[in-house]
Amino acid sequence: MPRVLLIEDDPSVREGVELGLRRRGHEVRAAATGEAGLAAMAEFRPDLLLLDLMLPGMNGVQVCRQVRDHSQLPIIMLTARGDDFDVVIGLEAGADDYIVKPARPEVIEARIRAVLRRLDDGGTGRPDIVVYGELTVDRVGLTVTKAGRPLALAPSELKLLLHLSAAPEQVFSRQQLLEHVWGHSFHADARLVDACVARLRGKIEDEVGSPRYVQTLRGFGYRFGPL
Repeated sequence: MPRVLLIEDDPSVREGVELGLRRRGHEVRAAATGEAGLAAMAEFRPDLLLLDLMLPGMNGVQVCRQVRDHSQLPIIMLTARGDDFDVVIGLEAGADDYIVKPARPEVIEARIRAVLRRLDDGGTGRPDIVVYGELTVDRVGLTVTKAGRPLALAPSELKLLLHLSAAPEQVFSRQQLLEHVWGHSFHADARLVDACVARLRGKIEDEVGSPRYVQTLRGFGYRFGPL
């Protein structure tokens, strides 16, 4: 089972989430502050980070940014306010998903599995390595390069790129992308998609304001190309 690092300052939430994950077979390390969590990361080597947004001292957004400076570790934010503007800031900082507290253990487990799941190509029959202009996508090795330079993509960014590029010129609505990329069949939140698209464009596009690869069809959704 995946190793989970939990950073949460509320003792009751921290103990409840930790207990629920342990009962499901996860190895869990818990920390009450961002500083303590970052200190534990190198030694514990987690597969996924569960990160409270509102932490004392170094807050969750700052922790997320610091992790993203050197790692593509999957990150799920925990927040007590699902409509808070801070959620958008956290997603823009590099979080792959978020969960509104309080959340049942099975919901947390489902989100963890969804973030860690490798995206299936869906039987498209596309080659293992595909080149789009300067962009090279290795669909088996799960790597992306631009002009020969490796790109560090967070899990949600990579899944989104793989899904869109598997069907060039096909338009996907935000709801379709939530279901296929994030596995959210009951939690439709366009902010996840829009924030991830913005981060992905910042890494693969020459001009973010005039994207070549991930294009917006206003009122419909997103597509890959035409190239």
